[in-house]
Amino acid sequence: GDPLTPGPTVMYDVLEHSKATIFGTSARYLAASSASGVVPKSTHNLSLRTVLSTGSPASDNTFEFASSQLRPGLQFLSVSGGTDLNGCFAGGCPILPVRDGELQVPALGMDVAILDEEGKKLRAGDGPGELCCLQPFASQPLQFVGDDERGSKYRAAYFDQIEGVWCHGDFAEVTHSGGLIIHGRSDATLNPGGVRIGTADIYGVLERVLPDMVTDSVAVGRSVRLPDGTADVEVVLFVQLREGVTLGDDEIRRIRTTIRTEASPRHVPAHVIATPAIPVTANGKKVEVAVRKALAGQEVKNRGALANPESLDWYYDLRW
Repeated sequence: GDPLTPGPTVMYDVLEHSKATIFGTSARYLAASSASGVVPKSTHNLSLRTVLSTGSPASDNTFEFASSQLRPGLQFLSVSGGTDLNGCFAGGCPILPVRDGELQVPALGMDVAILDEEGKKLRAGDGPGELCCLQPFASQPLQFVGDDERGSKYRAAYFDQIEGVWCHGDFAEVTHSGGLIIHGRSDATLNPGGVRIGTADIYGVLERVLPDMVTDSVAVGRSVRLPDGTADVEVVLFVQLREGVTLGDDEIRRIRTTIRTEASPRHVPAHVIATPAIPVTANGKKVEVAVRKALAGQEVKNRGALANPESLDWYYDLRW
């Protein structure tokens, strides 16, 4: 169901009534709460000590909302893992400071490393790479149901990219404090001019700076040829607009200028297009790969995993 129905305070009503001390939720839900204008610390008597967020990277604005508007003194933990591994690769620690945009520490029992495309370990300051686990872990799945005897699907899902290393599919980097920043899914990483950038960087800017204009967005890469024939990738940004907002030249200019200023020139989209809906999974993850496939006319095989599979039809029908 919709956690904002019948109103944006319904989940906080449940938390107050149950006297819950730990609340596991999604970055998308917290962002929606913030956008709705609710201030639970002023309207509810919450017992929360810890709030955990997963599903997608939490923006700085979401960190600020959770830390300052829910209940004074609670710990906000952004965590990263997966249902498939029944655990987390990175999470929180109650005796360390929480820094906006960061996952505090690698999880216990997980040999987590950020590797570049050649399998070299990246340190703080080296930039982002693939989030990997170098050794087997206690909750590691052993096989896929219905796979062949060689485990071909299982190996292709996690071990084909770097031989013998679990590659989780997140584009991440190590911070100087020892934490991690997740920039988005590595299979949705944009590569304009040969520089890898994360889609979460763009989403965070729009959520933080332009909530009056944009309610949601999805960014994908589009293959192009430069005038000299060199292959390149341009960023295409689809935005879902607030009611009453239209996307004209002034609005597109404002979006591009904001992204350039708050992120970098590399993040600036070549195209900004208004869309009626953003395809997401049941837990609110944007599905950039599905959008990219729909734009290319390719089959999206896992449409049943989407909360709004009909939203892909618009992208299939788009002509531009």
